[in-house]
Amino acid sequence: MKAAAIFAAFILCFSFVGMGQKKRPAARKAAAKPAPQYAIKVKLVDEVALKKVMVPSGKPLLVNFWATWCDPCREEFPDLVKIDQQYKGKIDFITVSLDEVENISTTVPKFLTAMKSEMPPYLLKATDESTFIASIAKDWQGGMPFTALYSATGELVYYREGKVILDTLHSELNKVIPAASAEK
Repeated sequence: MKAAAIFAAFILCFSFVGMGQKKRPAARKAAAKPAPQYAIKVKLVDEVALKKVMVPSGKPLLVNFWATWCDPCREEFPDLVKIDQQYKGKIDFITVSLDEVENISTTVPKFLTAMKSEMPPYLLKATDESTFIASIAKDWQGGMPFTALYSATGELVYYREGKVILDTLHSELNKVIPAASAEK
């Protein structure tokens, strides 16, 4: 009987303690966060639209094919931003991401913003990648990064599969820019 009284007192005591505590609010469903907005807008293009963009407009045109998942692409990008700054006004320079289309508003502009890129960015959605790759340069095997330089008349004058060699790229750029405006 004494044990039963102690057990009842024990239960009664913990009942009052439990009643004095606040209940934890029910877990709320996390509201879907809107995707971050970036100042850089990447334009989605197919092969036909990109070919139109790749027509020089009176100046040499430098085109870099890259992707956010490509480590060598990411490594060389700061050098490309410097090239753009050094040759601004003397050449046109565009970048073409080969990332998945769903990254057009997230991963790609986030990377470009972090790099402080000012080159017009495109994301290619190719229906036939092999044919498109061959149309850019017959020796391009699809490796990235890939950089192509076109003269002001649209002639492919230089290309590089893999990270650019800066001295070589400067030399090739200076060949297609009139001597008076070329500077390193």
